[in-house]
Amino acid sequence: MSALSIIVPTLNEEAGIVPTLQALSSLRARGAEVIVVDGGSRDRTAAAARPHCDRLLAAPRGRAAQMNAGAGAARGEVLLFLHADTRLPDDADRHVADGLAASGRAWGRFDVRIAGTHPLLPLVAAMMNLRSRLTGIATGDQAIFVERAAFAAIGGYPDIPLMEDLVLSRRLKRLSRPLCLRGRALTSGRRWEKHGVMRTILMMWRLRLAFSLGADPAALASRYGYVPRER
Repeated sequence: MSALSIIVPTLNEEAGIVPTLQALSSLRARGAEVIVVDGGSRDRTAAAARPHCDRLLAAPRGRAAQMNAGAGAARGEVLLFLHADTRLPDDADRHVADGLAASGRAWGRFDVRIAGTHPLLPLVAAMMNLRSRLTGIATGDQAIFVERAAFAAIGGYPDIPLMEDLVLSRRLKRLSRPLCLRGRALTSGRRWEKHGVMRTILMMWRLRLAFSLGADPAALASRYGYVPRER
């Protein structure tokens, strides 16, 4: 058993996957396991990732399905789910291990900062971190980590095309509040800058509100631009 398994779901990430995985080399040298789970990329993501990870898996497209597949194959006592466009802070493995041991909590996440040039992005990140602390809800951009036993106890990620992190957080909160580490994961601001910062904020608020009122995740995902996989 390794102490930590880092699970990276990918889909058409050829341009950035190698730097993401290379940034994990020091953690691998200390015993962390890195698993890449590809959801059917049409570019060279899988080939580019293969030399820089411990295991390369294929799974049905969708972050939840891919992360569950990675968790099922992982050997680590703690699972960390990392977006392909996100970098962990230095010594992330030690912060996770020490924080969980000291707090007695079952899961947690890092603070986040958003890479990009728009002047509102630091404010967006600060509000994300504050909201997460107040509500106990984490997002995938914050590099959620969870003890293997706790992940199994709540049944893993729900296989829905959107809001899977919100549902996972709600389920894990029944076991413990999240450990909110102040080390900052760096995530790409590409979607914010592509669609506009204020427009993206308003869209996410609308989606979260609709989901909390019982809207179908698949319908919301189509509004978000997600193309559902074939069942």
